[in-house]
Amino acid sequence: MSTPLNTTAHRAPSGPPTGPLSGLTVVDLSRALAGPHATMMLADLGARVVKVESAVGDDTRGWGPPFVGPEDDQHSTYFLSCNRNKQSVVLDLKSEQGAEVLTGLVREADVLVENFRPGVLDRLGFPVPRLHELNPALVVLSISGFGHDGPEAHRSGYDQILQGEAGLMSLTGPDAEHPQRVGVPIADLLAGMYGAYGVLAALREREATGRGQVVRTSLLASVIGVHAFQGTRCTVAGEVPVAQGNQHPSIAPYGLFACRGGHVQISVGSQKLWSAFSAAFGLDALPGFDTNQERVRRRPELTAAIEDAFADWTPDELLERLERIGIPAGRVRSLDEVYAWDQVRAQGLLVEVDHPVLGPVRLPGPPLRFFNAADGAERTGRDHAPPPTLDQHGPDIRSRATSGRPVAAGR
Repeated sequence: MSTPLNTTAHRAPSGPPTGPLSGLTVVDLSRALAGPHATMMLADLGARVVKVESAVGDDTRGWGPPFVGPEDDQHSTYFLSCNRNKQSVVLDLKSEQGAEVLTGLVREADVLVENFRPGVLDRLGFPVPRLHELNPALVVLSISGFGHDGPEAHRSGYDQILQGEAGLMSLTGPDAEHPQRVGVPIADLLAGMYGAYGVLAALREREATGRGQVVRTSLLASVIGVHAFQGTRCTVAGEVPVAQGNQHPSIAPYGLFACRGGHVQISVGSQKLWSAFSAAFGLDALPGFDTNQERVRRRPELTAAIEDAFADWTPDELLERLERIGIPAGRVRSLDEVYAWDQVRAQGLLVEVDHPVLGPVRLPGPPLRFFNAADGAERTGRDHAPPPTLDQHGPDIRSRATSGRPVAAGR
């Protein structure tokens, strides 16, 4: 479903970015999603992010449909999703002028982020020793597909390929015969999140040592890093998990259940909750469901009994009753329902920015909020800059980087 552009009141950034990382400069050489997601996280926290692009721009500028805007100046909604609060400069890194500008950027930066295939940055004339010769305090975040060493380090890594290679697709879908990708590029997003997390740790250590370091992660590592209990099922218990639809493999009942005219999700995660739930829906008299272990083992019978008990209830009626008896429950919302939800808006998860071409647009907002410890007052930044147009800040950044002036004067 296409969401119309928002035309309600909005606020443009009124000055330099604020937040816990205010005053830090990030040079973003990455493209597509993993690196740009990491740098957007840093930008949301107040860092100045200078996005270095080729003459044709980040790959995601061309990923669509959907595109929005006037026919002669279309913009990819994919690009808009991962580049707010950044500046854009076009550089040909293979040219002498491009290398000169990048050198100036590196000298001033606190962080450099790249997701080239291993060895590409070296061939461009900026191997890690050279970067740290220019700026010993520089933190370098390097994101790859399969890792920077090992027998398959050379492989290109795209999200769905890594969802499959790292086992996630084998856990997702209705059954083992129908592997399914997650509905968002989760390997890319996780690699970006782990990368930003690593950058913050390296910046913290730099306070003590005065020196930067290299942080490496990969799409492969990011997915394996969230295998969680499914990983230890394999490594410790010797079980090979498989996809089993919308039911939890270790807890029952926990998942999606049909009712009259729709579905609800329930999470009966303790014996106390099971006692309340089973009594409320007439399941307490059924034999063989006394313990979670029994319920997991007899899941098909349990699911049939629950859906039979739910058959005369609409989703709204069920959710009201489940809340009344203290059972965690929820509905399955479409994205337009999510963004219209008062709770989402109350959490600041929908932000408004003023794009130079598109005008006022709404974007999914940052997931972190900050509060004063003393008085509880919220300190979360509310002013966000729109994703930049290609080379929007280029002339000023190129001039500053080669003149010795501060690189980023503002958003």
